[in-house]
Amino acid sequence: MDVKSRHHLRADAIDAIDTALADRLGVPLDGDTYERVTFEADDRELVLVDGDPLVLYLDEESVGGADGDPFVTVRGANATDPERATVTVDAGAIEFVSDGADVMRPGIVAADDAIEAGDPVVIVEEAHGKALAVGRARVEGSDMVGEEGKVVDSIHHVGDDIYEFAP
Repeated sequence: MDVKSRHHLRADAIDAIDTALADRLGVPLDGDTYERVTFEADDRELVLVDGDPLVLYLDEESVGGADGDPFVTVRGANATDPERATVTVDAGAIEFVSDGADVMRPGIVAADDAIEAGDPVVIVEEAHGKALAVGRARVEGSDMVGEEGKVVDSIHHVGDDIYEFAP
């Protein structure tokens, strides 16, 4: 991924990210430096926290925010261990979710009941709670466990360009 621009964030932008992640996921980011990175051939934007790609701006199609909302990357989720907005999948779903597949009901063992359709979510594996992907919920959290149907659209996953990005 070719970087188009990279700049340090002002204190008010950092506060907005910290507040959004604390409200949505119950996680603090405790960095000294925050840099926003845009790419030549990709509309997604990252925030490097102390040099690590921990925050991804999700566009309005992914989340519903007009200017894009900050959300953790897979690396960010693993670094912060979100308390909310998580969907837990069983061992049989790990390979598929890690390869970027959307999440189907039969693979889900638990989901945060506070999730609403359209919310960004972190998909974690059952055994160790490690994040595998970030997605957008199609249904409420209370309706995710079941027998059939796609319930989370994948946005970012282990091994994709965002995950592999090295500043």
